[in-house]
Amino acid sequence: MPRKAKLFYRIAAILFLLFAAGHTAGFLTFRPPTADALAVLEGMKGVRFDFGGTSVTWNGFYTGFGLFASAYLLFSMFLAWRLSYATAAEAAMARTIAWTLFAVQIANIGVCLSYFGPVQSAFATACAVTVGLGAFQTRPS
Repeated sequence: MPRKAKLFYRIAAILFLLFAAGHTAGFLTFRPPTADALAVLEGMKGVRFDFGGTSVTWNGFYTGFGLFASAYLLFSMFLAWRLSYATAAEAAMARTIAWTLFAVQIANIGVCLSYFGPVQSAFATACAVTVGLGAFQTRPS
């Protein structure tokens, strides 16, 4: 594995970790700034409905999907870090996995641009760029 590829994968892993930490802290501590938005949040907490035989709330969905996204980002961090340790024999597989992770991050950029904001979009872009550069540098032997 070329040194540049290892460096890019490790930078990506650190970015994924920071993205996961920021995302988790942000969505768990966010409180709407206006009375109308607080009323919506309280409604999300108070309105229960049956889903798959379980009584749930919209706030539970929000929290569950947020934690799912955090788990995805932590998995991506682990995957990028592991790619940095790929051996020459693993280079072809590592490159395929890296390009797949890159493609997922490209989709994540679109999601962040559509539903979140510039900070999230910047993290998604930085993760995509560093994983893509690592994949580009990874050459099968």
